[in-house]
Amino acid sequence: MIFKEKTKSIPITKVMVWDSYKKVKKNKGSAGVDQQSLDDFDKVRSKELYKLWNRLSSGSYFPCNVKRVEISKGDGRTRPLGIPTVSDRIAQQVVKTYIEPRLEAIFMENSFGYRPNKSAHAAIRRVLKNVRKYSWVIDMDIQGFFDNVDHDLLFKALELHVSEKWVLLYIRRWLEATIELEDGTLLKSEGKGTPQGGVISPLLANLYLHYCVDKWIKIHYPHVVMVRYADDFIIHCHSEREALEVLTSVKSRLLECGLKAHPEKTKMVYCKKSGRAQNGHPVQFDFLGFSFRPIIFRLRKGGHFLQYDCIMSRKSKKRILKDLRDLNFHNRSQVGLQEIAILLNPKIRGWINYYGKINRRSLKPIFYYLHHRIIKWILNKYKRFKGSKVKAVQWLRRITCDYPNLFYHWELGYKLT
Repeated sequence: MIFKEKTKSIPITKVMVWDSYKKVKKNKGSAGVDQQSLDDFDKVRSKELYKLWNRLSSGSYFPCNVKRVEISKGDGRTRPLGIPTVSDRIAQQVVKTYIEPRLEAIFMENSFGYRPNKSAHAAIRRVLKNVRKYSWVIDMDIQGFFDNVDHDLLFKALELHVSEKWVLLYIRRWLEATIELEDGTLLKSEGKGTPQGGVISPLLANLYLHYCVDKWIKIHYPHVVMVRYADDFIIHCHSEREALEVLTSVKSRLLECGLKAHPEKTKMVYCKKSGRAQNGHPVQFDFLGFSFRPIIFRLRKGGHFLQYDCIMSRKSKKRILKDLRDLNFHNRSQVGLQEIAILLNPKIRGWINYYGKINRRSLKPIFYYLHHRIIKWILNKYKRFKGSKVKAVQWLRRITCDYPNLFYHWELGYKLT
C-alpha cells in the first residue's frame, strides 16, 4: 500500500480511500475551488490520500467550498452544477460506498437512476412496455429538485438506516458546505439543497424520493405503475380519471416534502395507438432523450397501423446537430479524412451506444447531416471537383466501399445514401 496503516476511531481504512480514489479517477471531472485537477492530484497522490484518510478516520475532516458553474441545458437556459474538490469527491465516495448497500436494499424496482445494475436504457424500455399496456401517462418534472431537498426530512430518512454518527456528521458537513460562485461570491446553506455534481448527491436524492414519491405511491395507488430515473418520473394510469386524481395527489405530496411540480413541464398524456380513439389531449412526452408518441408502421402484407413507440427526441437531435456545426470540421481543409474520422468517431460511438440501442432508425437524419458536412469538407479540400457536389458524392461513395471501417457508423451499415 502507498502509505502506512494506523488505528483510528472511525472505521475508515486506507483500502477504502484507495478504492474510492480509483472510482473518482475513472469518472474524471474538473477541478474544484482549489484548482487542483486529477492530474495535479496524482503528482502528490500519496501525500494527499494519507492526509485525507487521516482526517476522515479521526473526525477532523471538513470539506472545502463547492465550486458552482452554470451548465447550458441546450434551450438557452442553464442549470447550476456543484463541483467539489478532488479530495472531497474521494471522501464522498468513501461514505457512499459504505452506506449504499443498505440503502439499495430498500429502494424499489421502479427506480433506475444512478443505481448499480440499473440504466437509462432499462428505464426507457420499461416505459415503452408500459405505454402499450396503460392508456394514460403523467409526465412529472420537479422544479429545481436538487436545490430544494429539505435537510431535516433527508436526515429523518437517513437516520432510519444509518446509525453511525460519523456518517451523518460528514453528510451534514457536505450539505452545509459553502457554495462559491464563479465571481467569488459565497452562499451559505439555508437548510435545503444538495449540490448537483457531488458524488453522494444522487444516492441522497434517491433516498429522498424513495420516501417522498416511490413508497408513497406504492401505498396510496398500488394499481398505477411508475418509472423513475433520478428526479424524472413517469406514472402510468389506466384511465383519464385515475390519471387526474393521481396527478393532483402527487402534486400535494411534493409540496409536503418541500418540492414543487414544474407548472409547464408536468402534464397528462394520452398514449394514442390503433384501438385507442380518444382525442383532445397531448399525445407525446419526452423521457431521457427520447420522444414517446404515436408512430405509423407499415404492415408487410400491406396497410398501416398506429403504434405508441419512441424515437430520439427533437431536443436531442438539435443538440447533436449543433455539436456537429460547432466542430466546423468542413472548413479544416488542412487535415485528411482520417483525422476527421479520429475526431468524430468517439462522438458517433456515443450516439449509437445510447440512441441506437433503443431505435437505430432515429440516427438516420444525424448521419445524413454528417455526410452532408463531409461532402462540404471534400469540396473545400479538393479543388479538382470544382464545386461539383455530384463528383464529391461519388468520391465519398468510393471511400465508403474501399475503407468501410473508417467511420464507426459505416461499420454498422450507415453508408452514404
